[in-house]
Formats: sequence, C-alpha cells, structure tokens
Amino acid sequence: MIRWISLLLTGVFLLVLGMVIGAQLGGFYGADPGGSTMASAPGMADDAPVYESGPFKVSVAVNPEAPKVGDNTLMVKVMDAQGNPVPDAQIQAFGQMAAMGAMPAMRAPANLEQVEPGEYVGPMHLEMSGEWPLSISIKQPGRGEAALSFEMATGRTGLALASGGVKIAQAGGKASENSADRNGNGPNYRAGPFKFDVAVKPKTPQVGKNQLAISLCDQEGNPISDAEIRAVAEMPAMGAMPAMQAQAEFEETAPGQYVGSFELSMSGEWPLSIEIQKEEMGSQRATFDMATGRPGLQVVSGAVVEDQDSMQSMQMEETPPGTIMVDSQRRQLIGVKTGTVAYRDLTRTIRAVGRVIYNERRLSDISLRFNAWIGELHADYVGEHVSKGGVLFTAYGPELLSAQREYLEVLRSRSGQTNGLIEAARKRLLLLDMTSSQIEQLEARGEPLDYVPIVAPRSGVVVAKQVVTGTANMAGTTLMRIADLSQVWVEGEVYEGDLPLVEIGMPTVVTLPYLPGRVFEARVDYVYPYLEGMTRTGRIRLTLNNPDGVLKPDMYAEVKLQADLGRRLVVPEEAVVFAGENRVVFEDLGGGRLAPRKVRTGVRNEGHIEILEGLEAGDKVVTSGNFLIASETRLKAGI
Repeated sequence: MIRWISLLLTGVFLLVLGMVIGAQLGGFYGADPGGSTMASAPGMADDAPVYESGPFKVSVAVNPEAPKVGDNTLMVKVMDAQGNPVPDAQIQAFGQMAAMGAMPAMRAPANLEQVEPGEYVGPMHLEMSGEWPLSISIKQPGRGEAALSFEMATGRTGLALASGGVKIAQAGGKASENSADRNGNGPNYRAGPFKFDVAVKPKTPQVGKNQLAISLCDQEGNPISDAEIRAVAEMPAMGAMPAMQAQAEFEETAPGQYVGSFELSMSGEWPLSIEIQKEEMGSQRATFDMATGRPGLQVVSGAVVEDQDSMQSMQMEETPPGTIMVDSQRRQLIGVKTGTVAYRDLTRTIRAVGRVIYNERRLSDISLRFNAWIGELHADYVGEHVSKGGVLFTAYGPELLSAQREYLEVLRSRSGQTNGLIEAARKRLLLLDMTSSQIEQLEARGEPLDYVPIVAPRSGVVVAKQVVTGTANMAGTTLMRIADLSQVWVEGEVYEGDLPLVEIGMPTVVTLPYLPGRVFEARVDYVYPYLEGMTRTGRIRLTLNNPDGVLKPDMYAEVKLQADLGRRLVVPEEAVVFAGENRVVFEDLGGGRLAPRKVRTGVRNEGHIEILEGLEAGDKVVTSGNFLIASETRLKAGI
C-alpha cells in the first residue's frame, strides 16, 4: 500500500513539473499558433525594426537585449515582399570577434530552428566581452538570397544595421514616418530639395553592362521632369593602372523616371557619384558604395534615408567627398581606435648643448702703463689663486721712478707750491699703477722704490700669464689674466626652430655628465641676436653660482628649458596622416562613416599635434589603423 502511494505521489510530482516546464517554454517563445505577423516573433518586441534585404523582409532581435558573456538567444523572422512568412529558409548566423594580436578570431554560431512558419530561434554563446559583429545569410531555393550585417557588442543594447539592408518598418508592419516604399511607390533618399530612389539592375552589379534607375520628385512628392542627371562609377588608379570610369547616360522614360546604362570593365570597388541638377532648384551630389558581386547600393554621403531624423540627415548630407563606411567587424580586423579633439595646456622641453665659460664681467687683465722690467714674480704659475690687493710681481720703470722723485720734490717744497701741483703729481702715480697705500708709504719713507709691487685688482685664479722674472715689456702689454670663478656662465646652442620660444627670464635646468645627481637651476640672462652660420643655432646665456668651484670652464653641459605654449587645440600625433604637403585626419562621423579632413597643423608636443584649422573641439578622430583607412579612402574616392 505504501509502495502504491509513493508511486502515485511521484507521478503527480512529475506531472506538475512537466506543466511548469511547458509553461516556461511557452512564455519564452511566446508563439501564437495562428499568428504569422511580425509582431508574433518569439520573444521579439512589437516595435522591433524590419529590414528589406534582397527578396526578403527581415526582423532580428537578441535576448537579452544587451548581449552578455555566455548564453544568448537569437531570433529571426523572415517574410516575403508582401509580408507573408517564409518557411523552411536556410539561415546561417554567427557573431565573430576579430583576431587581436596573438589571440585568434572567435566565432559564435547561432543554430537556428524554425519554431513557427518564418520564425527562427537559436542559442548563441559569446565567449568574452567585446565587439561581436553579427552576420546573417538567408537563402531559399527559387526565391533568392540575402545577407545582412549588424553591429553587436556585449553590454550594449540592441543591434545596429551595418550593411546589406534598409530599415523600412517597425515589427508590427507600421512603416516609419517619412520612410520610402521600396516597391517604387516613392523615393527613399533625400538630398536638399530632391527626393529620389535609385536602384541598380541586376541588384548585384556585374562586370559588363548594368542599368541604373532613378525616380525623382520634389519635397511634396511631385515628379520632377527635365532634370539633368549625371552618374559616374569610378575605380581610382592603383599603382601603374590608371583610373577607370563608367558613365551612365540617362533618358527620361516617364515623368520623374530616369534610366541609364553603364558598363563595368573589371570586378572590384566602383564608388558611384550621382549629381542631380534642375533649374530653380539647384544641384545636389550623392555618393554610394557599389562593388561587383555585392548586392545593392549603400549611401555614403550627400543624401539621407528618409526615415532618419533631421540631425542624422544634416550630418549625412554634410559629409565630405571621400567618406567611407567601415563596419564594426572591419574596425576590429584593422585595429581602428579613436580619440577626441580637445584643448590642452602644452609645454615643450627644449634641449640645448651647453658649455661652461668664464663670466666676462669677472675677468681682469693685468697690464702696465709704462715700459717696465719684471723683478720678483709672486704669481708664478697659471691656476694660482690670488686675493684682491695681493702682490703679483714687482716692476721697474724709469718713468715710474721719475714720477716718484717728482712727487717727493713737490712735497719737500710744499711751502711755495700750490695744492694743485701736489694733486697733479699724485694723480700721475695713480695712473702709473701705484695704489693709494703705496703712495702713503712713499711719503712716509721719503725715498722712491726701484721695483714697485703690482697688486691684483680682484680675487680669482690666474688663467693666463705672459711674464717671467726679468721680462721686459712695453706699455700696454697684457701680462696676466685673472678670472673670478665663483660665478660662471653657461652658453647653450638652441636650434633655429626653437629660438622663437626662448625668452629672457625663462627657467632652465643644467646638468653635467661629470656630476651625476647634481642639478643646477638658472634663468636665461641673454639671447644672442645672431645665429651661428655653420650649425644654424642661436646662443643663449645663463649665469650659475659656483662657490665650490665644481664648474670649470670648457665643461660640456645639458641645458633644458620648459617653454609654455599655452592652451591649444590638439589631436593625438598618431591621428595625422602626412600626405606630401597635405595633413589629413579621419573623422569618425558615427554610423560607421569615416571622413577625411584636411587640416592645418601647428606645433608638436608630447605625443600631440596642434590643429590650427579643419577640426573643432569634441570631434572624434581615428588614431590607429590610419594607414589602411587612408588606403581604402584612396581606393574608393581617389584622394
């Protein structure tokens, strides 16, 4: 009996468990057996966007809305052009993270199964956080095929269409406001005063003949007749191969309907430019991405899809020639990174080679004002330290001896002489290099000296000596040079391009390789008003105190100056592409669009370049992957 009761309870438990699991699965899929509209997509919101791609209308969603690391659910609904579900379609979908450095590329396939006619659901496992561009291919025999790409990333809500389709309606079948009917009932693009639809036949351009059809009307939807339309597909020059053009000649087949044919000579990228001109309405030019083997056209610049908001429209129409589309997957593959244009306080470190020299204001040359013979030499070698007033040598000169005798005679006969004669005689001795104390000693002694001591005018070091004992010298001959080394000069050589930044009073730092760890601070005393012709450098002068004598003349030094450049608009140095005399920066306009901007640059500083013209603060620019972006821009736009 107990055994039967246990079996009964176990059965009831399993029944309840099955009902709970069934309810959870039903709530997850949300499938309505009788529903076939877009709103009934499993787990898909009523306002999920609908895209037209090839012969299909497609709605795509992911659960959770912000994909996460780990398990996610991908939901796809496929309909034909009339909105009927497309069952048994062959769908391949996967997210892919591009290779980064040594890390190989990773793929996250979604194994989709049909849960209702035209409705497909499958799990998708993301291994790590980051960008996982989503690719979806749809194929049904007898109906055709389509391929779409979406930007998808962990932690970012929703999917953004990158290529392969056009957003035409919301999930409930409601067309977006101002959206165009892709079946030819109205234009899909707007450019200035014009609305137009453009289509290429076959939908996938091919090598050989193709047809271009344009439907043109004004803002009120009235057809525009007798417009002048020019369309040119151009493959830019590559290496030795010249540029090739494929021009379409248009005929107006009905009011506002224009058809033209063009011939593509080889496979590859053929950016398409369409110029529309009508008297009293002006002219507009739009650029489209077109390539053989790739379905449809994708607007790049000059026009905007009708269901975009006004701000997006303005940005799209203002994009310059050469704008290219780079989706998130390709960005990862080529390593595109961006930075922001901003104002920054700049300083530049100027390095100059310096040399220690004598302070010219503290040099004294010793020479005599009379012909003399050297007696006893006290400062008898170069490098000897002398003190102010110390005896350097004694000197005999007939003129000096005669002046001493004359002075003594004037003093002895003072009673009959005026003070003027005495002062004149004293002045003569002073001019012949005798000091006031030596004249007083002469007065007290009453006898002239044959060899008069010659004293040092300042304390310092003998740095030059041209005499020995017994040398005869003419008046005015330089006998010695004394330098005060307690203060020295440092002369630095600054490159010509940096000279405008150097100002008197600018703080500097001086270091010497012979004195590691010692730093001397100074300021610029003087900027020489000329250049050294051979080196094309200008000289600056600093003054350094040298109380311990460690700074010796002719020592080499390194001088660093900090120039304040002020607050300037800059971009990272890596953002600027040097193209001959031009400087180009690629601006990220959003939506995968990268536009080349010619800029005028100024100074460089610490990994940044000043922008004088061409960009504004807050603009986003490409800082990595520029070489490949520039190559693709030249390929598609011929810049």
